[in-house]
Amino acid sequence: MRDLVRLIVWAVVDLFRSRVAIEAEILALRQQIIVLRRTAPKKQTFGAIDRLVFVGLYRVFPRVLDALAIVRPGTVIKWHRAGFRLYWRWKSRPRGGRPTVAPEIRELIREISIANPLWGAPRIHGELLKLGIDIGQTSVAKYMARRRDPPSQGWRTFLRNHADGIAAMDLFVVPTISFRLLYGLLIVGHGRRQILWFGVTAHPTAEWIANQITEACGWEQAPRYLIRDRDGAYGEVFIRRLRSMGIRDRPTSPRSPWQNGYAERLIGSIRRECLYHVVVFSERHLRHLLLSYMKYYNGARTHLSLEKDAPVSRAVDRAGHILCRPILGGLHHQYGRI
Repeated sequence: MRDLVRLIVWAVVDLFRSRVAIEAEILALRQQIIVLRRTAPKKQTFGAIDRLVFVGLYRVFPRVLDALAIVRPGTVIKWHRAGFRLYWRWKSRPRGGRPTVAPEIRELIREISIANPLWGAPRIHGELLKLGIDIGQTSVAKYMARRRDPPSQGWRTFLRNHADGIAAMDLFVVPTISFRLLYGLLIVGHGRRQILWFGVTAHPTAEWIANQITEACGWEQAPRYLIRDRDGAYGEVFIRRLRSMGIRDRPTSPRSPWQNGYAERLIGSIRRECLYHVVVFSERHLRHLLLSYMKYYNGARTHLSLEKDAPVSRAVDRAGHILCRPILGGLHHQYGRI
C-alpha cells in the first residue's frame, strides 16, 4: 500500500515538472532497469498491488506493454483476465433468491414419484401442501425421479387391483365326539383375506352349496371370479347358480391345492388355532365355533400380509385402560382400550 501511495505522489509531482527533467529521469530509470535485469534473478515476485498497477496501466494505455521490461506482456494479460473472472464472480454472487430445499424433502419427493408412477408434479405438489410442506411446483418437478419409459404399475399393484373381485371356497372335514364327520364350507375374499361365509352340514350337496354361495355373496355383491377345487360335490346345480349370479367359475387343476392357496392356508389356520383344541359335539356346536372364530379372525386377528392389520381394519387406540376380552373360551384374547 505504501508503494502505491508513493507512485501516486510521484505521478502528481510529474504534472508540475518540465519535459526535459522527465525525459532525463526516464533515461536514468531505464539504465537502472538494465542493470537490475543483469544482476537480479530471472523470476521476479509480484504482490497484489504490483499486479493491480500493471493491469490498470494496461487498461488505460494498452501501448504500455512495449515499455515492460521485468514482466512479459502475456503475464499482464493473464492477470487482467484473472481479475475479470474475479469481478464477474463477485457480481454474480447469490443475493437471496429461492430458499434451498432440505435433503429430507427432496428424498420424500423422489419416493412419492417412484411409488406413484401415474402422478405428475401438480399431484405431488398438492400432497406436499396437505402435509404442511411449503414448496413450489417447479421445485417438485426438479426433484422427481426421471423415467425413460412411460409410467406403469408394478405387479403388486396389478394383482391387488384384481384381488377384490376374487373369492375362493373349499370344503374341510371335522370329526365330532361320536366320530361322525361334518363338512365345513369356507368362502374367503382375496382382497383383504376376509372370511365371507362359514357353512356346516353333514351331507354337502350341489343344491346346498349353491344356496350357501347365494347367502354369502348375494346377488349384488357377488365376486367376479370364484376359485375352487374339482370336488364332486360341486355339481351342475352349483355351476348354473354361479352363471346366473354373473360369477366366473375357475376350478383348479387336478391335484393342485397350491392353486387355491388362500383357502388352503386359512383352513390350516382354523385347524391349528381352533379345531385342534376343542372337541366338537354336534353340527350346531361346530357352527358356533366357526362363527366365533370368523368374528375374531375378521375383526381382531392381525396379519403380516396386511401390514399387521385385521381384514376389517382396526383403529389405533392410544388413550384409556387396556381391556382383555377372551375369545373361544380363552383360547384367544382380544385387546382394546376403554
